[in-house]
Amino acid sequence: MTTPSLEPARWAAFQQVSGVRHITSDNDYDEAVALADSLVDPGAMESHHPCHSLFLVMADLIYAFDQRQYARTQVHGVDLLRFLMEQHSLKQGQLPEIGSQSVVSEILAGKRDLTVSHIRGLSERFGLSPAVFF
Repeated sequence: MTTPSLEPARWAAFQQVSGVRHITSDNDYDEAVALADSLVDPGAMESHHPCHSLFLVMADLIYAFDQRQYARTQVHGVDLLRFLMEQHSLKQGQLPEIGSQSVVSEILAGKRDLTVSHIRGLSERFGLSPAVFF
């Protein structure tokens, strides 16, 4: 098997014509998303489509950029609870899944941990996987 060689000028021409390249900026990202989007309507998401491989390459490049630029930080269960309370305009006494206002206060202050029972109740209430609280 011979190893293909690609001259720099041909690679530059290929990038110019195809739009396929490493994504290093928001502009590159926008162009990559536009190219991927343009492949969706003609059916390139289907494995039998001739441009399916190109669609997958673009999706991989977009995903890699997203992971580099917008890496998720680990959220602690108590931080998630605070966020949910804020988003749903809940006060400490409005969480029967946990118990009284004083228990919620202790959990938010880090004096107590969420129990399995708390997590189960919160997961059901907010429609979340229990795993997000760990």
